[in-house]
Amino acid sequence: MCALVVFLAAVFPAASADGLIVPNYMDPRERVPLPDLAPYSRIRFVTTVDFPPFSFLDQTGHLAGFHIDLARAICEELDVLPRCQIQALPWGELEGALEKGQAEALISGLAITAESRSKYRFTRAYLALPARFVLAGEASSGEDSAVALGGQRVGVLESTAHEVMLRDWFSETRPVTFTRTEWMFDALKAGNIDAVFGDGLQLSFWLSSRSAENCCRFLGGPFFSQAHLGEGLAIAVRPRNTSLAKAFDHALAALNRNGRFTELYLRWFPNGLY
Repeated sequence: MCALVVFLAAVFPAASADGLIVPNYMDPRERVPLPDLAPYSRIRFVTTVDFPPFSFLDQTGHLAGFHIDLARAICEELDVLPRCQIQALPWGELEGALEKGQAEALISGLAITAESRSKYRFTRAYLALPARFVLAGEASSGEDSAVALGGQRVGVLESTAHEVMLRDWFSETRPVTFTRTEWMFDALKAGNIDAVFGDGLQLSFWLSSRSAENCCRFLGGPFFSQAHLGEGLAIAVRPRNTSLAKAFDHALAALNRNGRFTELYLRWFPNGLY
């Protein structure tokens, strides 16, 4: 069984006042040069409205979410906020808007693959979504790591990257596949399985929801794998806008140093992912 926490890149985590781990993929000692942004009369970000808590329409119908606040914080850090715009489009129209010059930046979780790298320039990753185990609280054996799950029944969504990762990394567990998330959670609460393995973001919000009924907790982890889960979240720009990507990297590094990124992370992920 693999019980190692593998990071996507060099990570320099810090603990918040309440003990939550805040990710930081920027070396605090590094100073990223700031390119000249004078050629950009406007900087238009495109995103979606169906990716909560990253981007969605709030109760007043306004665009909100972690990505929205992050884009604004980047523009403030670069002192170009009056030139920045954030527009929501259907997912299928995002790449077209970038390719046609209708936007300068895409901030909506576009997967970083060999194909997408051939079309776009990506910033450095600013957030990775880990895999986590969740265990029913009363079922704890006292061992606070995945080692405790050897021979145990672990629920996982069928035909997902998390199922592949569970079988590859934790071969001593007994995977039980589900086609619906709610069925998997119900099985955990009923004691029909011993744990679940899946997306840390989804699991963190479920743990704090009413439907979880305070039944469960994270066990071990977080677990990262480029091969299974990708390289993390980054902003995409057209290749000719390399200077813009470098400017975003400069801003992301500064936001990590001055604590603004931590503030945004704790606002939108109050239970933590790590």
